[in-house]
Amino acid sequence: MSVTSTSTAKTTGSGRGEASRKRGLPQGGGRRREFTTRRGLQIAAFMAPAAVFVAVFTYYPMIAGGQMAFRNWKLTDLTDTSWVGLKNFSDVFADPAWGTVLSNTGVWVVGSIVPQLVIGFALALWLRLHFRFRGLYQALIFFPWAISGFLIGILFRWLFNSEFGVVNDLLQKAGLIDEPIAWLADPKTAMVAVLIANIWYGVTFFAIMILAALQSIPHELYEAAALDGASKSRTLFQVTIPYIRTTLALTVLLRVIWIFNFPDLIFGMTGGGPNNETHIVTTWMIKITQQGDYGRASALGLLVVAGLLVFAVFFLLATREKKGVRP
Repeated sequence: MSVTSTSTAKTTGSGRGEASRKRGLPQGGGRRREFTTRRGLQIAAFMAPAAVFVAVFTYYPMIAGGQMAFRNWKLTDLTDTSWVGLKNFSDVFADPAWGTVLSNTGVWVVGSIVPQLVIGFALALWLRLHFRFRGLYQALIFFPWAISGFLIGILFRWLFNSEFGVVNDLLQKAGLIDEPIAWLADPKTAMVAVLIANIWYGVTFFAIMILAALQSIPHELYEAAALDGASKSRTLFQVTIPYIRTTLALTVLLRVIWIFNFPDLIFGMTGGGPNNETHIVTTWMIKITQQGDYGRASALGLLVVAGLLVFAVFFLLATREKKGVRP
C-alpha cells in the first residue's frame, strides 16, 4: 500500500470517528442512542402500567392495613373506626395466648431450619457425586418443592391420622408402639408432627441452593487439599463450607423469613390446635382476622414485619464477609 493510500485511510477513519463523536455514538461501531426528553417519556409510559399495578395492589393495601393497626377496626361495628393509638398492640401483648404463640414460633423456626439445613446439605453433597440415574434422584428430591404447602399439610394430616394413618400403622408393625397415637390431637405430639412435615417439605430448597453452590467450587481447591493430605472432614469444613458460606447465609435468611410466614402447612394439618399448641404468629394473625378484629390483626402484622426486618439486618451484619478476605 502506498503512502498516499495509507494517509487517505487514516483521514477517512479519523473523519468517521469525529462524526461518531458529534452524533454521540461510540467509535467502536456500536450504536448508543442519546437520552432525550421524548425517550424518557416513552420509558415512563411503558413503566406506568406496572407501576400503577404495584401501587394499587401492593403498596396501597400495605398502607391501608398499616393504618388499621392504630384504629378500632372491627367487622362487628364498622360505624366506629376511631383512632386508638397503641391499644391494639397492648391487646396483643395482653392476650393469654401470646406467650404460647411466641414460644411456638421459636420452636417452629429453629426446629425446622436446623434439620432442613443439615439434611439438605447432606443431600447436596450426595447429588454432587456421579452415579447412575442421578438425574432421576434429583427430580424425585426436588419434586416436593413444586407442591402447595396447604396440600402437603392435608397429606400429612392423613399420614398422622390416629385411626387409619400410615405412620401409626408402620410404628405398630415395627413394634415401637402398642396402640395408635393421636398425633394431631395431643398437645405433646402435635408440634412434633407439623415439624416433621415442614422438615420434609423444606429440605428440597436447601438441597437445590447448596447443590448449585457446590457446583461452582473449583476442582483445583480439592486437588490442593488432597495434596496437602487433608481428610474429608477437614476438606468439608476448611474448603467447602468457607467457599459457599455466602450462599448458606442467604439461604438460611430466606428460609427463616419464609418459615416464619408459612401458615399453610399448619392450617392444613391442625388449624393451630389443639388448644393453640401449634399456633404460630402468622396462623394466630389469620385466626384473629377470621374473628373480625382487623385492628389487632394489623397490629400483629406490623410486629411481624418489624421483627423480620430487625432479624434480617442483624443476620446480614453477623454473616457478612470482611473486605479483602476471601474463602
